[in-house]
Amino acid sequence: MPDTHRSDAPAPVTLDRREGPYGEVVLRGRGEDFEIIANGCFLMDTSDGRSERLLIDAALAALPADRPDPSVLIGGLGVGFSLARAAAEPRWGRIVVAEREQAIVDWHLEGPLASLSGTALADPRTSILTADLVAHLHTTTERYDALCLDIDNGPDWTVTEDNTSLYSPAGLADCMERLTPGGVLAVWSAQPSADFEQALRNAGFGGVRTEEVSVARGVPDVVHLALRTR
Repeated sequence: MPDTHRSDAPAPVTLDRREGPYGEVVLRGRGEDFEIIANGCFLMDTSDGRSERLLIDAALAALPADRPDPSVLIGGLGVGFSLARAAAEPRWGRIVVAEREQAIVDWHLEGPLASLSGTALADPRTSILTADLVAHLHTTTERYDALCLDIDNGPDWTVTEDNTSLYSPAGLADCMERLTPGGVLAVWSAQPSADFEQALRNAGFGGVRTEEVSVARGVPDVVHLALRTR
């Protein structure tokens, strides 16, 4: 998501810097907030979190109310808002988080972000899968009732080139295959995308719609929703 800090905000302080298989990842503190920077590009921070929580809430609301203990795969641990929201909801059953950056996992397990996600990570329903989400969706035989994906900045704006394949016809076919019948795909984006809505329909998803989170300036964050109807 874009960096929307005011010019009078506190200067960022680097807390950790790692060089991983996908490039450099940096954790910064800015006042009371934390920021994650990937290859010099601002990804996310802890200043808001409404849209990351909506990612989970909207997916659960789209599932049949009588579905027992639905399972969810969260794509991207980030600053932990989505995981914390899922763990706070007793209706969810199995909660799996796929995060490919070991540095981010470490920051949650034993670093500054543990204060945000410690309770959720201690929940017996939660498991962390240190793996690339695109590869996991393509190779696993597991199925989930919901896929809640917050990868890069959304389908129209990716920091890592490889992530574009997630939003391609092949990537959406993998998402479809990983969902149970009636399951829901929820995709976070830093901006609305009519083209991605059409791509979801072309991939065979039904019930395609978009929920927005208003912002003070610029375009809203959104969650794209789609159902596996067969």
